[in-house]
Formats: sequence, C-alpha cells, structure tokens
Amino acid sequence: MELLERLRDLIIEGVLPPGSRINEVQLCQTLGVSRTPLREAIKSLSSEGLIELISGRGALVKKFTRCDVEEMLSVLTTLEVMAGRLACRTATNEQVKHLRSLHDKMMRYYAQRDRLEYYKLNQSIHSLIVQLSGNGFLAAQHEGIQARLKRIRFIGNEEPEKWEGAVSEHVEMIEAFEARDEDALAEVLTRHLERTWERVQGVL
Repeated sequence: MELLERLRDLIIEGVLPPGSRINEVQLCQTLGVSRTPLREAIKSLSSEGLIELISGRGALVKKFTRCDVEEMLSVLTTLEVMAGRLACRTATNEQVKHLRSLHDKMMRYYAQRDRLEYYKLNQSIHSLIVQLSGNGFLAAQHEGIQARLKRIRFIGNEEPEKWEGAVSEHVEMIEAFEARDEDALAEVLTRHLERTWERVQGVL
C-alpha cells in the first residue's frame, strides 16, 4: 500500500506528467523497490484510471482531454449533490463530528500550505459525504470518477487565490452539513464543482 500511494502521489503532483511513459527501471531505483511490486502498483493504478497499459508501448500516465474532464465533473456534481442530500438526512451526530474533525485537520494543512496532504484530506471529505449517503451503488460510481480526476483536481489549487476560493467553499460545506441543511449543501457542492472546472480548464 505504501508503494501504491507513493506512485499515486508522483502522478498527482505531476512528477510523472500526463502522457509520459512509466520507466520501470528508473522508478525501481528512485523508489528502492523491485519490479514485481512496482508492476502490481502499476496494475492497481491502471484499474483506478490513472495509468494506461498499452500493448507495445508499456504503461503511460493517463492524459485526459478537456471534454473528458468536463463530462466527469458534470457527473460527479450530480452524484455529490444527491449524496449530500441523503447524508444530511441519515448521518448520525457522531458521523457529523467525524467529518468536522477531518475538515479541521484539513484546514491545519492549509495553514501550513501543505498542498498534497490538504488535497488528500479534501478528497477524503468528499468521499465520506458520499459514503454517508448510505447508497453503495452511488458511492462506487463516485469512487471510480474521483480516482480518475485526482491529478486534475490537485492542479486546481496551484494558484493561491484558487486554493483560497476552494477552502472557503469547504467551510460553507461543513457548516451546511452540520446544520443538516440539504438545500444549502446542494448549492455549495454544485458551485464548488462548477468552479473546480473553472479552476482547472486553463491548465489542461
């Protein structure tokens, strides 16, 4: 799992840029691992949609088109809004407190300007809201799309003002969720994901 996460981070941070070929020999040396576990990690990331396995060319970091990203974000918005409404109705008080604790930890990473750790908790919060909907099928579809958008959503916070905007939207999210105001949560989730597209389209 540690190797898988390290390889995923290299893709998210752009050390392995979209469209680049995975050099197994070089990666083995860089990460201090043998080829067998590296290949297993590559297969796992292929199933997540972050790597493409192409006959005759090997493994390539997946490169998405603007159309791909816009379509995925559109579907993701629909799923998260539906999940947010359900979660407001069904989440226990303890689950709401847990979400708040993740949010507060994420904000500490923001204060430290630790973008990667902030991003990981950010994604965990989105996933947890979906899981709290209690709809397993919805959660499975959301997970598949979110995995493919990891690098895309990470680059959306590269500029300080864009990151600040995303943070303020997350503050609104947690407040709406704590109030169990599903209309307010649906509105801010929609706005947040629409602005995600605005933040990333210029760098695709």
